Amino acid sequence: MASQSTAIRRESSTVSLKKTPNDFVFGRQIGEGSFSTVYLARELESGKEYAIKVLEKNHIMRERKSGYVMREKQVLLKLNHPFFIRLYCTFQDPDRLYFVMSYASRGELLKYLNKLGCFDERCSSFYTAEIVSALEHLHGLKIIHRDLKPENILLNDKMHILITDFGSAKILEDTEVNNGINSFVGTAQYVSPEVLSSKQAYYSSDLWALGCIIYQFLSGLPPFRGGHEYQIFQKISKLDYEFPDGFSDVARNLVEQLLVLDPTRRLGCTDMGDYNPLKNHEFFTSIDWETLPDTDPPTLLPFLPAAHGNPDLWSNKEFKFEIFSTVRSRVIALAPNLLFKFSNDFDFIFIMYNGRFYVYYSITEDERRQRLEKQARENEYHKFVEGNLIIKQGLIDKRKGLFARRRMFLLTEGPHLYYVDPVHKVLKGQVPWSDHFKPEAKNFKIFFVHTPNRTYYLEDPQSRSEEWVKKLEETWQRYYGARK
Repeated sequence: MASQSTAIRRESSTVSLKKTPNDFVFGRQIGEGSFSTVYLARELESGKEYAIKVLEKNHIMRERKSGYVMREKQVLLKLNHPFFIRLYCTFQDPDRLYFVMSYASRGELLKYLNKLGCFDERCSSFYTAEIVSALEHLHGLKIIHRDLKPENILLNDKMHILITDFGSAKILEDTEVNNGINSFVGTAQYVSPEVLSSKQAYYSSDLWALGCIIYQFLSGLPPFRGGHEYQIFQKISKLDYEFPDGFSDVARNLVEQLLVLDPTRRLGCTDMGDYNPLKNHEFFTSIDWETLPDTDPPTLLPFLPAAHGNPDLWSNKEFKFEIFSTVRSRVIALAPNLLFKFSNDFDFIFIMYNGRFYVYYSITEDERRQRLEKQARENEYHKFVEGNLIIKQGLIDKRKGLFARRRMFLLTEGPHLYYVDPVHKVLKGQVPWSDHFKPEAKNFKIFFVHTPNRTYYLEDPQSRSEEWVKKLEETWQRYYGARK
């Protein structure tokens, strides 16, 4: 404990005396670690925004993390590259340490990956190139990141990357490279096999993580997955992973040259010719390495090529589906200033009044009760919908990138859109509804449901995407349309 206290005092004696917490207005919390909290703050003098990491001294000493803190500061002070978080200054008060760093206003890259499911090849190539450029600089400083993953890749206001979190980093001297014993650090899905076996420290451990990230960019999931860490580690040790249908051949070649068990045989490492062979790979044909920091990043788009006999997702054909069907046989009395339209099954009445839609059930309460009673008797999925009347249901492939899982989707009043594992009969979740809920048909099988935090990619094996979109739009109009 005494040595840890000394380390903290040493940190305190080297921080800048020019700044104090009173020089900043602290705003909302934008991040949290195991022993730190990150706040968005504005400097009073300049008006500039910064991310300030606040660390509790007592907690650091109690958890014996002073080495972690000192190492992170040491690494940040060495870095001088546009694709890394920058440390502007540090200061302290009696209880806390403060790291004033550049503010990544667009947040984690993982947020966009989760929302879109995966990235198209152009986006994947661009952001991979930025990571490669950053790693080349980092390794040139004899530093290994050791915890490279999408959560630790932030985006600035221009959508360029800023790599962060160097608490697990290792700074190597010439004599240490490939010699020193390597402690276990990192995150299960991205950790390299040599780290698992506690062998030497290799720069190419970061190249292994890069291979995992490229795979996730294009497919939607990391290559090594399991129910628990031990299962993941077993797959890593055996190089047990597969490429899903539709994975780019060029990208596959690159990933296979990075996910190599022997750390001295990974593309980009010293024994393989350093970074030039990696940067010359066909995956980076469109990249101008010299102007990369000044190049406008491409718009983030998902990658969903044709699969399972589907037409190309990004077809030039426009799919436009009418929301309302023609009134067929039901006769109603129309007031002069009202326009009525019915959905196909006449569950909803759409009334246009003074330019606004209002939506009502066209069934009586008795009819609804009878339907619910029948649903409870005959529909095995009734137990999942919390007593709500099912409007539409069907088996849908719920995609995450190039991976898909079949689910029973249940659209109900409320509104709710439940999805259930049809094999194990387990409710897996709900798609959230809001004013910003928007369904969109891309072709006859595939349709999207856009929500504020995620886009759901859904595939109807019966080619009825337009029916789903139409019913979802009708339901949205009933509950949210009158607000617009």
